[in-house]
Amino acid sequence: MRKKVKNITNSHRLENAVLLSVLLFLFNLLFPQHDSIILFICAEIILFFTLFFLYNYVHTYISSKVDSPLGIVLNAGILGALIFFITATLNAILSSKSETVAPGFFNSLFSILLNFVFIGSVIYIFSTFRELSFLRQKKDPSVYFNTLLVYFGLSFFSDAFIKIFTDASFVKTAVYVMTIILISLNSVRVSWIAFLPKKQKYYLLLTSVILSVLFGMNYAMITNTNVIRQIIYLFSPGFHTFFNLVMLYGTIYFAVIFFTALFHLPTAEAFDRRTDEVSSMMDLTKLVAQVFDFKELAETITTITARVCSADSAWLITKNGNEIELSSVNNIGFVDADNITNKIFGSGANNFDSIEIIDYRSLVQSEINNRPNFAWIAVAPLKVQGIINGYLLAARYRENIFDLDDKRAVQAFADYAAVALENAKLIGESIEKERLEKELDVARDVQRKILPSVIPVSDRLQISALFVPAFEVGGDYYDFFELDGDRLGFVIADVSGKGIGSAFIMAEVKGIFESLSKIISNPRELLINVNDNLKKSLDKKNFVTAIYGVINKETGVLNFARAGHTPVHIFSNGKTERYQPAGIGLGLDYRTGFESSIKELEIQLKNNDIVICYSDGIPEAKNNLEEDFGYDRLDSIVAANFEKGLDQISNEIMKSLTVFSKNHSQHDDITLVVFKWNKK
Repeated sequence: MRKKVKNITNSHRLENAVLLSVLLFLFNLLFPQHDSIILFICAEIILFFTLFFLYNYVHTYISSKVDSPLGIVLNAGILGALIFFITATLNAILSSKSETVAPGFFNSLFSILLNFVFIGSVIYIFSTFRELSFLRQKKDPSVYFNTLLVYFGLSFFSDAFIKIFTDASFVKTAVYVMTIILISLNSVRVSWIAFLPKKQKYYLLLTSVILSVLFGMNYAMITNTNVIRQIIYLFSPGFHTFFNLVMLYGTIYFAVIFFTALFHLPTAEAFDRRTDEVSSMMDLTKLVAQVFDFKELAETITTITARVCSADSAWLITKNGNEIELSSVNNIGFVDADNITNKIFGSGANNFDSIEIIDYRSLVQSEINNRPNFAWIAVAPLKVQGIINGYLLAARYRENIFDLDDKRAVQAFADYAAVALENAKLIGESIEKERLEKELDVARDVQRKILPSVIPVSDRLQISALFVPAFEVGGDYYDFFELDGDRLGFVIADVSGKGIGSAFIMAEVKGIFESLSKIISNPRELLINVNDNLKKSLDKKNFVTAIYGVINKETGVLNFARAGHTPVHIFSNGKTERYQPAGIGLGLDYRTGFESSIKELEIQLKNNDIVICYSDGIPEAKNNLEEDFGYDRLDSIVAANFEKGLDQISNEIMKSLTVFSKNHSQHDDITLVVFKWNKK
């Protein structure tokens, strides 16, 4: 919005300047001789406002170009050269013919057009001085320049004042002198020169000499040459004075620029280096935030270090335990950099807590044919939170040692490298964490799919099943199998270990149980066959604990076998019994050891007996004191709620478990399957 308003304002300024220029042109064409005082004053007023609006438009245009001060200086110089060419040519042509310009329409038209060229050129030059005076100023210089504008205006109308008051010529002299003083004061505002690079200062030095002489010659020609003075003065005495002062302004201003640039040359190299350092720091800051490849960042850092610190070579090494690895080299081979690194860090001083300058010649003085033959090497540690993760090295062939500024620069770049290395590690860890989380999501999805979607419904056998996954996948599994007659098979299993591997093993276990349950009715025999089938699937790191049982829904007879799983709890007549028949986990032994270890148990359930099967996520849940939830708490909850429905009993168990372990994270899946047999 602000930019739009600015564009509208500039458009109005240009329209006003063009309108007044047309009016000025027509007025001077109709009245080439301003004989009467009224015509003279009207002509001066029209010209003054033309200059004013043209200046307002031009300086706004130039202000958008001040990012390149040498460019607008060069433009002002070109216009100064144009003025010199025109005045010198006219002086050479007309001075030999006549001392005065003959009246006539074509001569008047030529004079008007020529003065319009001068007006445009002088306004642009004056606007250039204005923008250069404001450039790079910490304090607002508008008061000084606006005062100068006022005196330029007074100087413009001083001739009109004398024409009215003939005895007041001293006023023009006083205003003229005061304007020159203000020009001198504004000319010393050249802070922008300090920010130029050394090459541009040399260029400005030469340019300022030429332009100071050029504007001085223009000033002399406009003041002393009768023909040129007559053309401008007859058009407008006020403009002649304005023209004269602008040329004097250019002479003084470029003379000041010459001496200022000359005095800045000794410090130009240091300033250029500091600017390069700041610019490099800003670039590195962006790279650290945007580039996640440490190798790419390392190459950038070594390149910048060599350039900014005037080093002949630079390289960066990282530490991995006691191992040192070259990450990037600049202007040196990997073999040479590796040899020098081994000499520096193999000499006993293998840990630099702060930047050190090493006299490399004394380190290898016994090696005559050593190459490259460096004189000094700066070694800066890559330190983050007191831990050194590597070093940045910069080397010089020449005799001059790294000074304090060099050391600060090398250490600053080393600090950026340290941050980049740390970021690279954190990003790597984040990517790995994201990969693991995706793997866990796949495992959880697999685990959800292997669990039964529908719980069997029976008049005499109530069933409640509950599964609460942990953040990590543990491979818990339960399932039900409708067998012949009134029998119902069930299994609860848990794969050792965590992650997607456990989930896939459990998916295979599901398939084996589902297939064998259709052909084998005996729980012990079924587990033996499951163990044999898992021989090709399980490695030595994995095993599976399981309970497989069969309930006759009509008679209430429960047969089950246990393969290293948690006990089966049966609540009957107000008390709980835990049944834990012998049996080792599936996959622990594929010989006769598994078959001989596993036992089968048969229990006759009574009316309203409750059978509780679960995974180890319940008894091994911990509180903030690292105490286990245990079996007793589980039994007491069942005893206190046995008259409620099975879903309510399951919810009470989970509620108590949640309260117990509220200050401790859940480390394993929780599986709970509860049966209640009703004889009637």
